[in-house]
Amino acid sequence: MSQDLSELLKEATKEVHEQAENTPFMKNFQKGQVSLHEFKLVTASLYFIYSALEEEIERNKDNPVYAPVYFPAELHRKAALEKDLEYFYGSNWRAEIPCPEATQKYVERLHVVGKKHPELLVAHAYTRYLGDLSGGQVLKKIAQKALQLPSTGEGLAFFTFDGVSNATKFKQLYRSRMNALEMDHATKKRVLEEAKRAFLLNIQVFEALQKLVSKSQENGHAVQPKAELRTRNVNKSHENGPAAGKESERTSRMQADMLTTSPLVRWLLALGFIATTVAVGLFAM
Repeated sequence: MSQDLSELLKEATKEVHEQAENTPFMKNFQKGQVSLHEFKLVTASLYFIYSALEEEIERNKDNPVYAPVYFPAELHRKAALEKDLEYFYGSNWRAEIPCPEATQKYVERLHVVGKKHPELLVAHAYTRYLGDLSGGQVLKKIAQKALQLPSTGEGLAFFTFDGVSNATKFKQLYRSRMNALEMDHATKKRVLEEAKRAFLLNIQVFEALQKLVSKSQENGHAVQPKAELRTRNVNKSHENGPAAGKESERTSRMQADMLTTSPLVRWLLALGFIATTVAVGLFAM
């Protein structure tokens, strides 16, 4: 059996990948059935996760256990997520985005790994970055169409890797660098377990967001994001002319239709967004 870390990771997470690949979440997302409200919440949680991940990567950028796979210009997502959040929430987005307890738990684990077990950091980086890079373009097109986001890319910066001109070649480079990391069999085993743990942490984040959405629905707040986006779109329509105004109207109508769906179904569709990201990404790795 191959002892390359990339192959071991792919094999170790194969079962989880297959489970995600065959869930109704992926199928629904591929049909373009995703709502704006959950998309925004997921984006917010990803911001906290990537902020922690990249803080620890910077801490260990010169550490031999991570340095060979340090590609900030090509992979880092924090700045891209900041752009998306400003688009969705407005300039005061930092004060508005929620950080559920499960997301905070994920963040804390990343800090523990970065500070005390940096040799495990590659498990989180590989699972997230190569997954996003692999499935990003497909998901970008689906989200853009489903949410009727601008063709110029606003709200979709997370999926755009400007520093990667050829995804296939870059992934080959990343895997070769990762496979060259010096680690014994016991350390490799711990990295594989950490990759599985990353999946579990993601699942817990999804469950927490589901509760947040349900609570928002019960309190009558679920329609607020729709109104906020409509306001910003209306303002942009005045700036950009009649064509932009029509686009804004179409977006508002579509959001209204989506928000009438039952809370459970709407959440399953949103969860499909992240499940699809991981599953499509790992399949392409």
